[in-house]
Formats: sequence, structure tokens, C-alpha cells
Amino acid sequence: MGDQRTATPDGAGTAPRGLGRRRFLGYVLAAPTLVVAAQFGEAVLAPDRAQAAGIGVPEPSEIFDLTDMLTTAALPTSGLISIQLNTDGTATFALPRAEVGQGITTSSAMLIAEELDLPVADVRITLADARPELLFNQLTGASNTTVSTYTPIRVAAATARQRLLAAAAAQFGVPASTLTTSAGVVSSPGGQSASYGSLAVAAASLTTLQLTVTLKEESAFSVIGTPQNRIDALDIVTGRKQFAMDLVVPGALPTMVCRPPTINGTVVSVQNLAVVQAMPGVTDVAVIPTGVAVRAQTFGQCIDAVRALLVTWGPGTEDDATDATVLRELQAAQLPFAVPAVNLLAETVEASFSFAFASNSALEPNCAIADVRPGQAVVWGAMKSPIVAQGAIAAALGLPTGAVTVHVTEGGGSFGRKLFFDAALEAARISQAMGKPVKLMWHRTDEFRQGRTHPMSIDSVRATYLLGQVLTFEQRHTSVATDFSHGLGEVITAMVAKLPVGDIGFSETIFELSQQTPYSFGVTTQLLSEVDKGFNTGSMRNIYSPNVRCAQELIVDQLAAAMGQDAYAFRRANLTDPRAVAVLDKVAQLGSWGRTMAPGTAQGIAVHPEYHSVAAMLVEIDCTPATVGRQVPDAYTGPRVTKVVCAVDVGLAVNPLGLQAQMMGGIMDGIAVALTSGLHLENGVFQEGSWDNYFYTRQWNVPPELQIVVMPSASTTPGGAGELAVASAMAAVACAYGRATGTMPTSFPINHSAPLAFVPLPTVPPIPQSPTDGLTSAY
Repeated sequence: MGDQRTATPDGAGTAPRGLGRRRFLGYVLAAPTLVVAAQFGEAVLAPDRAQAAGIGVPEPSEIFDLTDMLTTAALPTSGLISIQLNTDGTATFALPRAEVGQGITTSSAMLIAEELDLPVADVRITLADARPELLFNQLTGASNTTVSTYTPIRVAAATARQRLLAAAAAQFGVPASTLTTSAGVVSSPGGQSASYGSLAVAAASLTTLQLTVTLKEESAFSVIGTPQNRIDALDIVTGRKQFAMDLVVPGALPTMVCRPPTINGTVVSVQNLAVVQAMPGVTDVAVIPTGVAVRAQTFGQCIDAVRALLVTWGPGTEDDATDATVLRELQAAQLPFAVPAVNLLAETVEASFSFAFASNSALEPNCAIADVRPGQAVVWGAMKSPIVAQGAIAAALGLPTGAVTVHVTEGGGSFGRKLFFDAALEAARISQAMGKPVKLMWHRTDEFRQGRTHPMSIDSVRATYLLGQVLTFEQRHTSVATDFSHGLGEVITAMVAKLPVGDIGFSETIFELSQQTPYSFGVTTQLLSEVDKGFNTGSMRNIYSPNVRCAQELIVDQLAAAMGQDAYAFRRANLTDPRAVAVLDKVAQLGSWGRTMAPGTAQGIAVHPEYHSVAAMLVEIDCTPATVGRQVPDAYTGPRVTKVVCAVDVGLAVNPLGLQAQMMGGIMDGIAVALTSGLHLENGVFQEGSWDNYFYTRQWNVPPELQIVVMPSASTTPGGAGELAVASAMAAVACAYGRATGTMPTSFPINHSAPLAFVPLPTVPPIPQSPTDGLTSAY
């Protein structure tokens, strides 16, 4: 690794092509050692969005989408994010985002290593504490981290390199333009050299300085665009990686909560508080808004105590709700179509689809550590909106915001779940009530039944066509309300999202900026309607897209069939973006689209644009009786996806290996929500209570053939990737199922009908001992 760039007289690299041709402003911040940052508000270039000619007008997200909004909002505070060069030659960077397995610590280290000419192993990435001054620049979501930080991080690193060159030039007594850098060393033509560590203090400044830098040209990249293993891979496989529950905070003992049997129930009274307090290992028992908290020497003792509690519970927010009642509520709230179903001018294709509640529980249980003392509080947890968390915790504890420190830890998965800081807020309340530090962990069943869910929704689509041309395409997405009370990661939008009316506009904004139809289908409209705020909901990967795009692609198959066209050829003819055509062509070629398939098996194909990126999927599915009825390790029997071919264009792929891993995970999510993973609601209780009856994609159900192709791209900047694969995978699976069975699926997940394939766990805690006493007993 290294860059043999010769410095220009001002110390910058030679002028490169593309993004590198632009001159950027960087800052050397006043500090004992070299600390650098990008210019405040430095622009980030978005990939071009080439559109083919077609009927209709662009959708909002084609002009300015959600990731554009988040990137623009982050610009004013980009200069507050700094890189430090240390005397041991390493660079440290506190990333103002949450690492939850998506690999952004690795990709950020790669950006620094590239521009600074430093080995990736010498870049140390940590996660920044909550920093209110960052405003919109500390939210992790919408696949935006790399998009919004790509240029600021590179500019800061290039500024550090230029400053090191200047320090070395002064030390060697030669012009900076004659020096080169490689692997953390500055060298001169005369054989002199100095390590970055030896120059770190000399390169520092007593006052803030402004410098002009030019970024490395893409053709000179030796790190960006190359496959890199995760920088934390060894720690992960050896168990050294530190998650919240691994942290040792003095006095923080295991803590769990006895939760109501129905969604958002409340504590009326506790009948045996003293008895539970006296149980082995138990140190404290306290009533909090979400239940009864127990602190003990071990988590096992916590579980015993929670099971022993006798609690009288008040009603929840959805005690009488079932899947059927929520579905009727959604159907009643659907917005009407503009085009009549029957008209003399065109033919009509239409259908309605329903999508069950889904759990976005991560493998790591919801957890946090809190130490609340008089006048101050410290909290640790994996939080994707730590600024909002800090404010909410301060308000709940009656403390000024500055008295609350929020440490962001790495998380074992999120899928949108950790946009909410339920565990951190709850831990803080418990610690304040008990006057002691606590290490809170939710029971797995708590997460499924009282945690965040992806809301149930229905999609109705009506399309008209004439003479082989789609004239109108209308989609009405009706959903249980998605909670966006985390806002855009800061206090103002978080408050707006909580307002009785403001939340409607906020949801509609997110919907309009994240949804688009990739096809030229004439007059296209997509509208959102939301109902019922009594559930604990949140964004799951892709937010609305998996359900919306699944419904769209199924209708696309129907349109192709109605017009007598091949499903792939029809899509190709109507796509508006050459990048989408390229990924679709690639999966059709590699997956041998149209090949002869045995009865009960079939192919499905779909494409999904999102956040300046696009992915296509070709899948093959087996719905034969032998497969559906086979014996498997758990209670699930049903279709199996046997092959997936994925092609993805994210613009510049910083780490192709990490991108492939992201696609693989998204594909498994898409298979799950299409076929198996959903929640059953009965009398205010989700029946699923653990992973063994939620039926996420298992090892035995993973397609044995999986191919992921990272496409070359004309774009010199990255697009979003974290959620990209889910919607196209779900849609392709649904389309394949329809072709294999001869019946278009309209209810998801497909294998979700009653009776249940498992015996539900008891509620936590269980049902009352008698119909009248209102008490709950151990389970």
C-alpha cells in the first residue's frame, strides 16, 4: 500500500481526474498533536441519475431522496468531525455513527488509509459519544453513512497528509513538492525519511489553520475499491469484541424487567414485593413505567425473580387487537384510486396485498448499562440516534442535557431496531429508582412481544395499459403507523415526529423520499395512509420498500402476462435507468433466465433502485410437494429458494467484500419476509416469543446456489448499500412463487396462515391465576 504522489508546492497531491480534480478546504485544529477536519459544509457529490425517455413526470425520490436529505442536513457540521495523528504513527477517528455489523468502521478506516497513505491496520476507529452539536450528523440510517461521510473523511485525511509533508519538508530542508508518502512514512529523493509518528507533533498547530487540498484520483486508489476483511474480524471470532453486555462498569449488576402480558400494559400493583426482594441474589426491585425491574447478582437470579412476581396489570393499548381487526382497520383507511377500474380507453390490472407484522429483533438482545447519580447520568448502549437518546434520558431523569453522557457501543445487529433507545432510557430510569448502576438486558421474549415491530400494511395497486404501453400506475400503501420519533437524529425533528399532526407529514415525507418506481409507467402515483398508533413500531430494513416493491413487482408480472410479454423483457423495455438495465441483464444472463424448469419450480426476477444504488435479483424456488412436506429441523414446512443471483451497482464500492456481505444478509432477510417470518397477533399479544417459532431463514433453508456480482460503475462516489438487497430479494421470491404455483401470492409471509406451527410461549409474566384476581404467576 502507498501513494508515490509527488506533492505540489502547497503539499497537495497532483491534480487527479473526477472527484479528485476539485479543490477542497481542510482545517488543522489547534491541538498538541496533529488534528484535522474537513471544511464546514463541504459538498458531497451525488451519482448522476441518467433517465431514459418515458411518459410521466419524475417521482420526488428521483430528484431528491432520503439519503440526499440526510447528507445535506449533515453538511453544516462535517467540520466538527476530526482525525488525529498520534505519536505512535496511528490515526484515530471517532465515527459519529453506530456500527451494528454493517462494516462502516472498516470502510471508514479504508477512506482514511487511502488519502493518508497509511496501512488500514494503523487506523483506529471508535464510536463517538452523543454530541448534540453535530445536529443531523449523528443518525445511522437510510444506508447513508458512507454516502455522507465519504468526502469529509477523505478531505480531513488529505489535509493530515499535506500537513505531514510540510513538517517533513521543514525537517529535511527540501521543498514539499519533492516528497512522497507511503505506508505511514514520508520520504525524500535523497533518501531521508520520517515516520508519521515522529512528525505528528511538528505537524500540529497552536491555532486553527485553513488549507487547500486535492484528493487522490480514483486511478491511484490502492485501498478504496479493494476487498478488505473487517478490521474487527479477529476480535469477533475470538470473543474479544466488546458489546454493551461485555462492558465492566463498577457496581452495574444484571437487571431484567417483568413486563405486562399485553402491549404497553401498565403496573397497577405488586402483591409480593417483599418476598421477591428477599430471593437469593436479588438486591433491588422497583416499579418503572414499563414494568417491574429486578436487579440481582446474576441474570439467572433475575429471571427467577421476574417469574416469581405477582403483578396486577392495567390495560394496554391494543388488548383486543388481532390480525383480523387490524387488517379491517387498514382496509377501511385505504385512499381511493384516481382512475376507475373499468374504462373504455384501456385495460386494467389490479390487486391488493397484505403484509403481517414482522419483528426486527437483532441477535443481540436489547440491552444497556446505566449509572445514574445525583445530578448526573452515564449510559452505555448501541444507539443509532444518540443525540435524541441523550435528550430523552435527561428529560426523564429531570436533568439538564449536559449532565447526561451517552456512550455509543457497538451492536450485534439492528435492522432499524436501534434507532430507538428503549433499553437505554429504561436502564436510566431503573438506575435512578434504585440509586445503583444497572446492566439491563431484555428477555428474548420481551423483544418479540413488547419490542419494536415492522407494522402490518396493505398495498393496493391499479395499472392501466393500451397497445402494449402502461398508461397509469397507482399504488396505495396503507400501514399501521411507523414510529419516527427518533426524527433525523436530533431534537427538533424528533419533536415534530411526535406531534399529533406533525407525525403524519413526517411519515409522508419519509415515504415520498424513499419510494420510487423504476419503470416508465405513465402517470405514476404512490400514496401513504397510516392508522393506529397503539403499537410499538419502527423502521425495519428498507422501511416501506420491501412491501411496496413486492406488490409492484407482482403487478409487473401480471402486466407482462396480460400483454403477452416475457417478464424479464417487459421489465427491461420499461426501465428508466441504464444502471438498472445493466444489473437486470446481468442476473438474467448469469441465472439463465427462461431456462426450462421442472413442474412446481420456477424463476422470479426483480429490480430495486434506492439511495443512488440499484440491485437486481433472479431467484429459483422449489414449491413441489416433496419440498413443502419435507422433514426439517423445526416446525416450518414450505417452499425453498434454491438459487439466487444478485447484481448490484452502488456507484463506487468502497469495500466490495463488505458490500457482498451486506447483499447476502439482505437476501436472507428478503427470503424470510417473503416466505416465513411474520408475527401473529391475538388479543393484544404477539404469539411468537423466540427465534425458534419466528422462522427466520435458517441454514437448511439458505439457497445452496448464491452468486453476488458487484457491477462496475461510472459513478465516482458511493451510494447506499445497507438495505438495498431486501426489497428486490423479497419481490423476486414472491414472483417466483407465483410462477411456480400458478397463483399470485397476495398475503405475506406466504407460509403464515393458521393454525400456528408452534405452541406459543406463555405471556411474560403468564396469565392470571384465576379469572378474577388479576394476578400473574411464574411461568
